[in-house]
Amino acid sequence: MHPFIESLLSNGPLLTDGAWGTQMQARGLAVGGCPDEWNLSRPEVVEEIPRAYVEAGSQIVLTNTFRANRVTLADYGLADQVEAINRAGAEISCRAAAGRARVFGSIGPSGRMLMMDEVSEQLLLEAFDEQARALAAGGADGLVIETMGDLAEAKLAVQGAKAAGLPVVACMCFDSGAALDRTLMGTTPEQAAQELTAAGADVIGANCGQGIAGYVDLCRRLHAATERPIWVKPNAGIPELVDDVPLWKTPPQEFARYGPDLVAAGAAFLGGCCGTAPDFIRALHDAIRDGKAAS
Repeated sequence: MHPFIESLLSNGPLLTDGAWGTQMQARGLAVGGCPDEWNLSRPEVVEEIPRAYVEAGSQIVLTNTFRANRVTLADYGLADQVEAINRAGAEISCRAAAGRARVFGSIGPSGRMLMMDEVSEQLLLEAFDEQARALAAGGADGLVIETMGDLAEAKLAVQGAKAAGLPVVACMCFDSGAALDRTLMGTTPEQAAQELTAAGADVIGANCGQGIAGYVDLCRRLHAATERPIWVKPNAGIPELVDDVPLWKTPPQEFARYGPDLVAAGAAFLGGCCGTAPDFIRALHDAIRDGKAAS
């Protein structure tokens, strides 16, 4: 185990944060807008999010940099702002954490398909390396590769991120197949855990894709397939469209009651993804402390 990760886990499982995208939308981000750019234009608004999570009990908070690789930023005409956006994102979360929590830089997918030759492996490797180094320069303690549907891209992201010298978390999104236990490209939890471990990831995990109930089995399977710690961030259920706006209906207490089950299944890092908020983290903290399993 990476020494830094081992030291973080010395007192048991850790709480990460919850959603960022839905929290930014609640603060005025337009649908289709570029949240990462707010690190430069509205840093004080972005800072509200990690600060609220820390106050709710998060021991690790992420950064507003999910789309901040050069490939994705090019869609917004911001490819030349990679370093500035990522460095600012890390600095914002570090200010919000104020020594009360660790900061892990968020690295999301490129939005391009390798198998369709929409992007080259070399370009992705360079893009993830560039983003990881900028996050490290901004003060991040670790890096989280998240919401990956393509295992090949995830492994390139691990390779690129490792160059920054920080511990790397690698998370796949399991949202396909009859049991929602496959990625978009058909990868199983076992395949993901084994190949990401071999690629050098220090922590293996899953985020997004489905509600928390399905994560108990996913967590158990990931844990059985690797000796690396497991990171999980489920959604607040499956969203319903109301006036073309997605709404997540799972309440914080319902979400949190699965916390003890996830710990029992091997989760070392627990938080939330789409639709979750600081009150979800607060409820998860209480549920893990009380230790009452849902099943």
